[in-house]
Amino acid sequence: MNLTTKKRIAIFVDVQNIYYTTRQVFGRPFNYRAFWQQASQLGDIVSATAYAIDRGDPQQQKFQEALRHIGFNVKLKPYIQRADGSSKGDWDVGIAIDAMLVADEVDQIILLSGDGDFDLLLQTLRERYQVFSHVFSVPNLTAQSLIDSADRWVAIDKGLLQ
Repeated sequence: MNLTTKKRIAIFVDVQNIYYTTRQVFGRPFNYRAFWQQASQLGDIVSATAYAIDRGDPQQQKFQEALRHIGFNVKLKPYIQRADGSSKGDWDVGIAIDAMLVADEVDQIILLSGDGDFDLLLQTLRERYQVFSHVFSVPNLTAQSLIDSADRWVAIDKGLLQ
């Protein structure tokens, strides 16, 4: 690729991970609009998907609509409450599959998550597809294996909070 060609970027957001980690460390929500502006400086955003859990909550639906307005495709999974009181709802496999499906079409991916389960995904994208990875996540709540697997790690700080 020549240097005058803008990089094609795909964004993958683990909404639950970002919500809970920014709330725990900063007590404030993540600013998706500020993030979008920062990400768009890296190249052309060709796809952006936010993966969330649907509890049918009106406040969540308003948030999901705001994400769509920014430019994200929002994928939802139902919230599952088990009989034993535990709950289930994560998108790790869905994010990994979607990232692999676009690997031939992009130069870079941006992952918003601190989940170490994505370390193998980033390694595979780099080794097999030569895709450069950026990880945005909260310091001290990010798996070291994920930081080590990313080509670039960006610590979420006050500049990316509301």
